[in-house]
Amino acid sequence: MKLDFDTDGGIGTGATLGVIVLETDETLEPEFARMMDLPGVALYHSRIPMVSEIRPDTLAKMEADLPSSARLLPPSLEFDVIGYGCTSASTVIGSDNVARAIQSVFPNALVSDPLAALIAAGRHLGVRRLGFVTPYVPEVSQRMRDRLEDAGFEITAFGSFEEGDDRVVARITEESIVKAAETVAAQADCDALVISCTNLRVLGRLADIEARIGLPVLTSNVAMGWHMLHQAGAHVPRPELGQLFATP
Repeated sequence: MKLDFDTDGGIGTGATLGVIVLETDETLEPEFARMMDLPGVALYHSRIPMVSEIRPDTLAKMEADLPSSARLLPPSLEFDVIGYGCTSASTVIGSDNVARAIQSVFPNALVSDPLAALIAAGRHLGVRRLGFVTPYVPEVSQRMRDRLEDAGFEITAFGSFEEGDDRVVARITEESIVKAAETVAAQADCDALVISCTNLRVLGRLADIEARIGLPVLTSNVAMGWHMLHQAGAHVPRPELGQLFATP
């Protein structure tokens, strides 16, 4: 017997979001699942090839792979926003080039990346002096610092784990990140603390870090999640996700 059925608009009645995740990333998807757990918000993932060694040359190679990774997202959907989940590669490739590559496949989608999102988040909060924590080797960290300074921020305090293997970055303990945040925030006066890299596990300790240092904390994942929801018109204040998400 053939059964009758009806159809509707699908899951993303409020917003349809896509995110392109690094092959080596183990953290972005679990953190995004928590941030995007909202009625009517549908989140879809694709992956992009990436070797584990984080260097400017390996990061730059991803620009050519962005369109093919975007094509692995469901083609029947009208995406409101598509994010590219790599802070350091966004710095090397450039946010405009990231957007151009993704929009070659989904021309009507808005695009976010962690660098663009961190800049937008800092401006939204009205902060200027940043403490900056990264896991990167010095050359990659310096490029990130330069881009933030080009955007009008001042880096008043800095520290890095200086780890070049993304597989190791995913294993840096939450307690190590908390201690690093406290150490960098104590170096100099800051308006906010940036913790860069989508593979660092921060969301579970975000409120704790903010309470310890008395500053807003902007992570790559939190900033991009907030930015994508804002772009899609789907953001609602959620203080449990930190000071950025608490703002209306």
